[in-house]
Amino acid sequence: MDRQDSSPRVVVGVDGSPSSHAALRWAVRYAGLVGGAVEAVAAYELPGARGWSAPAVDVEFDKEAAEQGLVNEVREVLGESGTSQVRELLVRGNPTEVLLNAADGAEVLVVGSRGLGGFARALLGSVSQQCAQHAKCPVVIVRPDASGGGVTSKPS
Repeated sequence: MDRQDSSPRVVVGVDGSPSSHAALRWAVRYAGLVGGAVEAVAAYELPGARGWSAPAVDVEFDKEAAEQGLVNEVREVLGESGTSQVRELLVRGNPTEVLLNAADGAEVLVVGSRGLGGFARALLGSVSQQCAQHAKCPVVIVRPDASGGGVTSKPS
């Protein structure tokens, strides 16, 4: 799924939330319709990375384990057959900036309506709002179903 490839790129933000799971399923279905390739992007920040002190070191953070966790999450959401349709990317940085950079030149950026942070009653999370305001491509914001469990159908 090289950026030089002529097939449309569908970038989707994944953070473990029900909204991001619904967004991932939507992105795979859409990519199937347009003959596109899906990039599932997760961002991480180290505590204090933006502080004034020395570079942050989180002895608890294991990038390999986090990358494997992303792969496992995609497998759990899409099933074994769905993983072949998705390229997983774990990127260090602010989630909004990571997603906007990843979506540069993409057909569409797909995000969940609200991730793991923020206020439980918020209809739109800060990352999805910032992406909608600043992305250079169309943005689709996907909500989980009313029961809170996300979209229940899996793409075939």
